[in-house]
Amino acid sequence: MTEDVVNKKEGVMVCPECGSTTILFDPARGEHVCASCGLVISEHVVDTGPEWRAFTHEELEKRSRTGAPTSYRFADKGLSTTISWSDRDAHGRKLSPSRRAQIYRLRRWNIRTTVRRSLADGLIELSRIASQMGIPNDVSETAALLYRKAVEKRLTRGHPVSAMAAAAVYLACRIHKIPRPLDEVVAQAKSDRKDVSKCVRVLIRRLKQEFPRPTAINFIPRFAAELGLSTRTQRRAIEIMKKAQEAGITAGKDPSGLAAATIYIASILEGERRTQRQIAEVAHVTEVTVRNRYKELCKKLGIKIKV
Repeated sequence: MTEDVVNKKEGVMVCPECGSTTILFDPARGEHVCASCGLVISEHVVDTGPEWRAFTHEELEKRSRTGAPTSYRFADKGLSTTISWSDRDAHGRKLSPSRRAQIYRLRRWNIRTTVRRSLADGLIELSRIASQMGIPNDVSETAALLYRKAVEKRLTRGHPVSAMAAAAVYLACRIHKIPRPLDEVVAQAKSDRKDVSKCVRVLIRRLKQEFPRPTAINFIPRFAAELGLSTRTQRRAIEIMKKAQEAGITAGKDPSGLAAATIYIASILEGERRTQRQIAEVAHVTEVTVRNRYKELCKKLGIKIKV
């Protein structure tokens, strides 16, 4: 608690019970309490202070800020200034025709110099794709940073804006180990799979950064949740996948197809059968892929199921 001695002459807080002006404020509970009689004068007081703490003067200056935090998802990072379209000054007086023309020219050049069209269009498209896919904000920030690097290195030239934005979202998901198949990203983009795949290869080759590939185990919880399967079935599918990895069956195969096949096997073993078509639609693969993969896993791992 911090003691706040209130001056009675100023007409501020006074205890209505005993008339004491010695009021204690508890920031943890948000309460004003009389130090003499213990009466709670007010409660649920809104904390108007900062959400951070500072222990030195340098730390205070470093952490203090005004306005929203910066974000790579905006072309100007949220820090640009704008000139109002009003034809009046700060005192409400109407501007003269010559002054209006001058402000109009300043406003036009301000817009031209603060925003690069290619960067702005790409980040808008990137935000749209991420929003429709339900991508978290931290992944969107990483995707925006990748797109900025591509613009700085002039990798966007000769490639559709939508394809490059979709490629950045796909690679950001790989960085954060969030399993998102490429076909799912392409479905939300305004470009075909060929253009998006080409942009992905360009970014991987030119940015010189690690983009870890998702494993089949990463896809299993997400696919199982969309199919409404229990955690018991998910664990069984992961166990089957680990055995397949130890046996060297997974090398060179698409993780989505392997995850779909193990889920199909586990759903039958645990009595929560799902059809091959249902699983294929969730995993964005064909029914033939699911069928071939599950037969191969059953043969090499010695699993017997009744189809």
